[in-house]
Amino acid sequence: MGEIPEEFPQYYGQENPENSGEAAFNETVWSYRGYKLRASEFTTAMVHFFRAEIQRANVWRSRLDTTTNWAVVSTGAAVSVAFSQQGNHIVLLMNLFLVTMFLAIEARRYRYYELWSYRVRLMETDFFAAMLVPPFHPSADWAEALAESLLHPDFPISTLEAVGRRLRRNYLYIYLIIGIGWLAKLWLVPEQATSWEATVERASIGPIPGSTVIMIVILFYIMLIVMSIATVGLQHAAGEVLPRYGSFSENFTGRTPAREDIKTDTFAWYRPSRRRKQLITLIITDHAQAVSKKIIDDMNRGVTSMPGVGMFTGKSHQVLLCALTVSEVPQLKALVQAVDPNAFVVVSPAQEVFGRGFMPLQKEKKK
Repeated sequence: MGEIPEEFPQYYGQENPENSGEAAFNETVWSYRGYKLRASEFTTAMVHFFRAEIQRANVWRSRLDTTTNWAVVSTGAAVSVAFSQQGNHIVLLMNLFLVTMFLAIEARRYRYYELWSYRVRLMETDFFAAMLVPPFHPSADWAEALAESLLHPDFPISTLEAVGRRLRRNYLYIYLIIGIGWLAKLWLVPEQATSWEATVERASIGPIPGSTVIMIVILFYIMLIVMSIATVGLQHAAGEVLPRYGSFSENFTGRTPAREDIKTDTFAWYRPSRRRKQLITLIITDHAQAVSKKIIDDMNRGVTSMPGVGMFTGKSHQVLLCALTVSEVPQLKALVQAVDPNAFVVVSPAQEVFGRGFMPLQKEKKK
């Protein structure tokens, strides 16, 4: 169950140790759903995919700069208007709301940017880097994590982390300028206030007393500071320039961890392992040999045969057991139907599947 037959060593890029030289070079290394790619063809496809994801990340990165520019320009305009002869401090408070709206937009764009950066980082750490250093192959969950991101894309970071990052990187400084400008406006314009009470009185907005307005602004800034500090520990952003291994504290202390301190597992610290849903299928058929051959030839999935008896008819049948992922179910159904339209196919969820073609039974040992 779940094993890859020896006649298909190329599945998931596994090598055939018996081949060497030109024969090994010409060996098909990826055979799945009708695709048969050689090593050079597979590498070319991944390079083009990498370039495409880089382009998408760059587009969304430029959109982040756009919203930041909006916030900077609107702040500059608001300060200029507020300090003009006919200006009012309300303009700066309105700009405070406008900049907050820009922050929300930028945080949403940052989450999209991180989706593309997540895929780029996966290829950098587990495809390209794996070509250069031991163990010279991707981590066990790399293909599944990348496939799951393509089949069921979702944001790798939360809205809270995105807001906190953009706040610390850019918007705290913009908010600081607005706050200083607002206080300077209340204190100095149209003439310097002689007391704190006079400054508070100038902060009033219509029927709302100045003390209430100042208290609301202070609470707003406290909330910003708390949010920026509380989200420092959220480190799911794959697009950050951070090493693949090591903890957050190691990355920013300036200390280079000793070789024995580096994690020996092959999973990237910045991301959870993502895999397609794994399933177990039971196929009850009178054409077990033909169905098995079709699954092995077309899907490169191992099949285990077991004897069975239908208690309603008393007739003997073969029961085929096959482990696969959720994206392979439609193909399996089509293959079985083409060989035996009267077969029964039962699909059940599996908690985890380990072995060739799936996750390894044990983590790689430190070399």
